[in-house]
Amino acid sequence: MTTLLDIPRLNDFVQAFGALLDTGPDEARVVAEGGALLQALVRHDDWLPASHAQPDAARYSQYLLHADARERFSVVSFVWGPGQATPIHNHTVWGLIGMLRGAEVSQAYALSADGQWQADGSAITLHPGDVEAVSPRLGDVHRVHNALAGQTSISIHVYGADIGKVKREVFFPDGSSKLFISGYSAPALATA
Repeated sequence: MTTLLDIPRLNDFVQAFGALLDTGPDEARVVAEGGALLQALVRHDDWLPASHAQPDAARYSQYLLHADARERFSVVSFVWGPGQATPIHNHTVWGLIGMLRGAEVSQAYALSADGQWQADGSAITLHPGDVEAVSPRLGDVHRVHNALAGQTSISIHVYGADIGKVKREVFFPDGSSKLFISGYSAPALATA
């Protein structure tokens, strides 16, 4: 049986990222060196299996590519159909977002003096090969959407935990929030 780690580019990335974490780096080093590793991975759009690149008509898909056995990190493909977006949300752990295909827009949010969530600064548009970082230290609350009206976009995310198991929050403009655990989308079945 073929596993996702039988994909040389993904396997090399997972091994290198695990080796980086074995050195006990601080977050700044994870962002810098891990970001460079992710940038090298997303520079090539020839490795992601079709099963983990399928859009869902109703909402964006989040496919697990790898979860570290010690839950130090996870690698996920996010597949955005045309017009799809996240709500305003947080991560609670460091995260790296690398654009593989298409484009996406990330808008940071912050609480205003009157307790409402408002856009904070300019939106960032990611194109293939671009990498962005999030964390409670760097800025952890944002909203993301597919930048392309008529095309699927795909980004590869690396998080400092098994992100599908992490308790996080969705935030509403009035300042209220709701807890959620994202889980993962089921990949499409491979055909013979």
